[in-house]
Amino acid sequence: MLKIIMTRLRQKTRTIAFPKGPAPVLPARYRGRPIAAGVDAGNLTFAPDDGVAYAGDFRMAASGRDDLVAGEKEQKLARALNAEMLRVFGRSIKLRQVSAGGCNACELDLNVLNTVVFDLSRFGIQFVASPRHADGLVVTGPVPRNMKDALLRTYAAMPEPKIVIAVGTCAITGGLFAEGPEASQGAGALIPVDLYIPGCPPHPLTILDGLLRLLGKIRS
Repeated sequence: MLKIIMTRLRQKTRTIAFPKGPAPVLPARYRGRPIAAGVDAGNLTFAPDDGVAYAGDFRMAASGRDDLVAGEKEQKLARALNAEMLRVFGRSIKLRQVSAGGCNACELDLNVLNTVVFDLSRFGIQFVASPRHADGLVVTGPVPRNMKDALLRTYAAMPEPKIVIAVGTCAITGGLFAEGPEASQGAGALIPVDLYIPGCPPHPLTILDGLLRLLGKIRS
């Protein structure tokens, strides 16, 4: 036990201070939010030399689908839920995640939020196994035909009130598979979406920032 305590003292705090502390410094290669007018962040996939200008900013989540399209004005970041929803979910919210045909990239970055570095549970946000225990649904992947029924059943099984979060390009627009006959045009084509978190995949900080803005824990 003494060795465990000493090791813990040597390690010190491993959890990032975000959002109270300074914003984490990301690698120079991180591109983040596109700033070229007319570019749709909800439709971008990984392309190292796509010619698009980027701000290197991880704050990209939005409440409206149109807010993901870059324009001349400052980007509209995700807004907090209304007062009644914040009263219900502001201190504690349970999420059920559905991988609807995803490649596991977005799913992996969601899992990273549960590590000691991000410690998602300190904000009262937890993932649960059953949709009947969930307040919100997190969707990843392009929602192919064989996953439509599973997604709709999961959504229907959740009690009201409930929210839906689309994580990643595929869940927002269908991504690379949008024009294919097997994929949906994003989760929003099937169920109402309250929060769009773009990226292919989105950085864990992008996901965390979006969740905290939705719950009114970040307002600036």
